[in-house]
Amino acid sequence: MILVWLILIPLVGGVVAGFVGSRNVSACRWISLVALALDAALAIGMISQHLGGFQYESSKVWFEEFRASWIPVLGISVHLGLDGLSSLMVLLTLFLGIIGVGASWSEIQERAGFFHFNFLWIIAGVLGVFLALDLFLFFFFWEIMLVPMYFLIGIWGHENRQYAAVKFFIFTQASGLLMLLSILALVFVHRAGTGTLTFDYSELLGTQMLPAVATWIMLGFFIAFTVKLPAFPFHPWLPDAHTEAPTAGSIVLAGILLKTGAYGLLRFTVPLFPEAARSFAPVAMTLGVIGIIYAALMAFSQSDLKRLVAYTSVSHMGFVLLGIYSFNEFALQGVVMQMICHGLSAGAQFMLVGALYERIHTRDMGKMGGLWTTAPAFGVAGMFFAMASLGLPGLGNFIAEFLILVGSFQASVPATTIAALGLVGATVYSLWFMRGAFFGPNERGWTIVDLNARELVLIAAFVIGLVWLGVYPQPVLDAVAPVVQSLKKMTQPVTAALLRS
Repeated sequence: MILVWLILIPLVGGVVAGFVGSRNVSACRWISLVALALDAALAIGMISQHLGGFQYESSKVWFEEFRASWIPVLGISVHLGLDGLSSLMVLLTLFLGIIGVGASWSEIQERAGFFHFNFLWIIAGVLGVFLALDLFLFFFFWEIMLVPMYFLIGIWGHENRQYAAVKFFIFTQASGLLMLLSILALVFVHRAGTGTLTFDYSELLGTQMLPAVATWIMLGFFIAFTVKLPAFPFHPWLPDAHTEAPTAGSIVLAGILLKTGAYGLLRFTVPLFPEAARSFAPVAMTLGVIGIIYAALMAFSQSDLKRLVAYTSVSHMGFVLLGIYSFNEFALQGVVMQMICHGLSAGAQFMLVGALYERIHTRDMGKMGGLWTTAPAFGVAGMFFAMASLGLPGLGNFIAEFLILVGSFQASVPATTIAALGLVGATVYSLWFMRGAFFGPNERGWTIVDLNARELVLIAAFVIGLVWLGVYPQPVLDAVAPVVQSLKKMTQPVTAALLRS
């Protein structure tokens, strides 16, 4: 029942915040913060019982599970489960949710109640995605998190918010429809073979089908999840959405919504279709490598800070796609680390850009420069997260990318070699970020207020997380080890030399 409460608390909190917000904006913010803090405390208390001492109870597939009948005639149930992978994603979601509320504390003044209603419902939808073990329920939560994000961008975004919101909605709804069709196809193939109509994940695992059928259904899942990841060439919606979204929207979009795509690949696409996924690996890895290089080049060419950070997300998610389809223990561990560390570093960068925009009302690097001298705390924070983004040793991003490259090297030397060039690109666009905003002459005579106490606390939380994961990543690796081992067994033998140059 605790799993149900994890979803219900932000749902109810959002309704209460929305109702109160029309009367008292301050109370609305506090309601959102308290709801997420309560949810986080509940999650930490539950997860710590199973990951106590950072030792995962590998004897159980799901160390917390809830099941209740919903639409039995269609084989649909409310089936929720928690394992090491979903535990990490739940904690990341609630952490960034709290950060998002704090970061938007002074930014959102109009229709604050409706804003917090949508924000908390996004969090609830994402939590549902990470916990759902019924594919219809998974799709239900997938849709719940998209509509509020559309409103967040379309109402509280910047100049071209309507265009960005519609573009986001079209891409995500089209991919969602494709996923629904794929789910239905899988369910009816399973019914044809067993006589049982069910949407339950555990029963659909191992469904026998012709290789061609498995490939087509797998492609539906793959495209749906890589649109959300996003991977090349399904990424065009992301730069616009990030550029126009409010700060909190960008934080949760980069930090957790993109991770639902990676989670879907790890939880559903590969386990449900292991043979088809293995055959498709060369294509998937190629798309990952192209995304790494292409997005790095695009990031370097941007003048808008938000678009720059948005393209870095596409590049980093290229590493995730490369790692997943390497089907190697090291690479899969690195994928989970990358999901977490990118959520922290990108979330922090979007928060900094948002705080900077509140002060100077521009994101154009051509109109910036020399801000380090007038706001040194801004400069130090910007430098730290730029270094995290490029993979500085000692920070979590380095561990993630190192593991992915070590693992993918065993699957494809050419792909890994090309992907490694993306690290050079990361160095270039990270330094470009710092040069454009903080270094050089202050030609426009900017005098801005440095980071305030609230912002420093939020930044410190990001810093602590990245340093801790860079120095001591073992708890994360231990938590996800059973999932990694399971995926590795499903996809053996690994196809050697997946890419040929």
